Amino acid sequence: MKNDPNCKFDVAKIRSDFPILSQKMNAKPLIYLDSAASTMKPRQVVESISDLYYGYYANIHRGVYLFSQISTEKYENARSVVKKYINAKYDEEIIFTRGATESINLIAHSYGRPNLKEGDEIIVTEMEHHANIVPWQQLCKETGAKLRYIPFDDKGELILEEYDKMVSNKTKIVSIVHISNSLGTINPVKYIFNKAKEVGAVTLLDASQSIQHVKVDVQELNCDFLAFSGHKIYGPTGIGILYGKLHLLEDMPPYQTGGDMIKSVSFERTLFADIPGRFEAGTQNIEGAIGLGAAIEYVSSIGLDEIAQYEHSLLEYANQKIREIPQVTIIGNAKQKASLISFLLEDIHPHDVGTIMDKLGIAVRTGQHCTEPTMKHFGITATTRASFAFYNTIDDINVFIEGIKQVIETFE
Repeated sequence: MKNDPNCKFDVAKIRSDFPILSQKMNAKPLIYLDSAASTMKPRQVVESISDLYYGYYANIHRGVYLFSQISTEKYENARSVVKKYINAKYDEEIIFTRGATESINLIAHSYGRPNLKEGDEIIVTEMEHHANIVPWQQLCKETGAKLRYIPFDDKGELILEEYDKMVSNKTKIVSIVHISNSLGTINPVKYIFNKAKEVGAVTLLDASQSIQHVKVDVQELNCDFLAFSGHKIYGPTGIGILYGKLHLLEDMPPYQTGGDMIKSVSFERTLFADIPGRFEAGTQNIEGAIGLGAAIEYVSSIGLDEIAQYEHSLLEYANQKIREIPQVTIIGNAKQKASLISFLLEDIHPHDVGTIMDKLGIAVRTGQHCTEPTMKHFGITATTRASFAFYNTIDDINVFIEGIKQVIETFE
């Protein structure tokens, strides 16, 4: 397998941890360029889940017998792994959810409803994923608050001057995406959060597209809440994280009610459990938590600095090659970008591009990417998106570039 000879990153060793990458798709070697949608899973994650089911599975928190104790210990250890990874202060600040979408909805419900009133304002950005728009829209309908957004320019960079103008004493929540899933833009979140703190606003970071690429330190960023999905960082689907500062979580009512989130129940009243249990009603996704813990330990063993440097080299190489094709227009050209490229190919519909790529064994994403306002900004309905991870290679990009050329030839 060829790779950049000047890069010391051992991508061949990493690829050996992902057996699926040696599979074929449509009788062609798989070139997987859709990691922004969901990452592949290393054998270490898969084995952590199979070890649970083959070796010690039992429901957690409720059993005095050995297997239940082991399962509980593994589940809670995953919480500690996440806490360390994002540099939270306390294990209790880590809440397991079904994903970033549920995490954001939880905050809108349990923090937003009790604390917002008519005339208050919530600020997001124009490039948000729908999951960080719709919950706030619904909250605004219920409370009379107003949803505002920070616009971006045609390079895909936020216009901070406009943000500075809109921040006021009316601003109660600032909830922004760290890295755009459709443009790749890395947003200046520390500046945005510092500005929000000047007016006493609560801040939430959607780290779904950053948690696997760059260091995310909740104390350094001074964010009050953070959300991400496990399947974006080489973990299972159906598991996610909500981080919240301890004093905020302690004052919030539960999002869901039921078993394992109570201290006591009678027909007269119910006493809710302390955090994090208060927000983890019912039987939890035990395998998901354990798999996510294994995924984060795997990423940590490689090193985020090394990952970021390698992925940036892939992005630079891909940018160079794709810009040599005159029929291509890249959507999103921010100075600070993560390893993805969204593009248009003359008047060829992105779905047609993706369909032809599929026949060549190349997996790319086409559509709005759940960012319809972003598409509207550019006056388009969809793009083709190629997103790279640390298991991709220069060879993958070369095949991808040849695939673009074949699409062009098909429509000539």
